[in-house]
Amino acid sequence: MSETMGGLISLLRREWIYLWYYFTVQLEQIAPYWALGMVLGSLISVFGKAGIHSLFQGLNGKKLGALGVIPASLLGIASPLCMYGTIPIAASFSQKGMKDDLLAAFMMSSILLNPQLIIYSGALGQRALIIRCVSCFLCGAAAGLMVRFFFRDKGFFNFSGFQERAGRDTDPNPVLRFLKNLGRNIKATGGYFLLGVLLSALFQRYVPADRFAALFGRQEGFGVLMAATLGVPPYACGGGTIPLLQQWLLSGMSMGSASAFMLTGPATKITNLGALKIVLGVRHFVYYLVFVIAFAMGTGWVVDRFLW
Repeated sequence: MSETMGGLISLLRREWIYLWYYFTVQLEQIAPYWALGMVLGSLISVFGKAGIHSLFQGLNGKKLGALGVIPASLLGIASPLCMYGTIPIAASFSQKGMKDDLLAAFMMSSILLNPQLIIYSGALGQRALIIRCVSCFLCGAAAGLMVRFFFRDKGFFNFSGFQERAGRDTDPNPVLRFLKNLGRNIKATGGYFLLGVLLSALFQRYVPADRFAALFGRQEGFGVLMAATLGVPPYACGGGTIPLLQQWLLSGMSMGSASAFMLTGPATKITNLGALKIVLGVRHFVYYLVFVIAFAMGTGWVVDRFLW
């Protein structure tokens, strides 16, 4: 019995050493991107958010037609707000006469990407970063066009009950405003980030790379479908998924499958879905889900077929 217990303790100690090694390696690789993302996100939130939203409001007075979804989608990506911050802002814009197609483009791209997540995604490599940025921009623009052409005279959103929240960055000292915002960002994302690193270490230790590659590699769209489905709805935090995505790609996941996951994940995050269902209603909410999954699968197929 003592020999068995000693063998078990030795095994657990050895596994702990392996996991700690994988964890620290992943942490060293990802932590600089996370830290830089925190700083950049807080800087934009404190000093640039008002300017970004002012530029978006300015689109309402310009006769851009369908092309207006392009700057609207770009400004959505530049906005540092989460979905629960974006919806009250969008409600305020809607009350001032902003058209639903511009709101759809802004909100869609804002859900998918923000300045912090752009920095995080740099850990995946330059080509993966470019594909993520371009696909999120195109998804936002496509959402705006769909609303413009199919719901022009019907209205797509219902913002009743939403109003712009008072800003939390009110300290008169700009340095303290930045530091307080940075602290809130670290508190909100730090746990998810460390959990992502831990899950990545567990994956690297216990999931055979060849089996994973067989499931999510180039499988004529099957891997893309699986990845798109995987993103609905366990995705919790963009920063927390970067270590996992990095390890998945190293283990053989195709870039198309990763692209599909990076679209459906944030778009169907539980916290986002709850807010979106309120402003969309049941029917439009279903349209939203179908659009996101179809766009993600199409993007993944194009990436695997022509770009990777």
